Amino acid sequence: MGYAGGTSSNPTYVKIGDHMESIQVRFDPRVLPFERLLRIIWQEHDFSHQRPSRQYMNAVFYHSKEQEDQISKSMNNLSGRVETEIEPYSGFYPAEDYHQKFYLQRHLEVKKEFSFFYPDFDSFVASTSSARVNGFLGGYGSRADLEKILPKLGLSSKISDLLRRKTERRT
Repeated sequence: MGYAGGTSSNPTYVKIGDHMESIQVRFDPRVLPFERLLRIIWQEHDFSHQRPSRQYMNAVFYHSKEQEDQISKSMNNLSGRVETEIEPYSGFYPAEDYHQKFYLQRHLEVKKEFSFFYPDFDSFVASTSSARVNGFLGGYGSRADLEKILPKLGLSSKISDLLRRKTERRT
């Protein structure tokens, strides 16, 4: 979680300026091709609706002319009006610590267990495992998705059961 798309340096939640609340996705195109990432982006947000304020607007940032072209091409496959902004990447500023892995940090037992794996905050924030668990705690992902990755997470049975309860009704 952080801020992107604006002109000021070092934005914060209180002084966001013309930035947008954003996430930064780092990916290996050999594992996850950019075209597949774009399909996920279009599936996971309402591209037909734009938020009234810049802080919360929908945007996709590109790093190269090739990415810009791929984004434009992928938009042609969407039905309906696309209100999501397409902008050049100009930098990303991580948000304050309390915004990082927000749902996981609110579950103190889960956070405590993660502190054994990731004793410093930066490694906790950078962790794919903490990102996945944060998503499940935030209401994303199905029970089947959880069961696929749960054995790889190394969590206690107590925390595993908590995650199962959180995904009980999701298909």
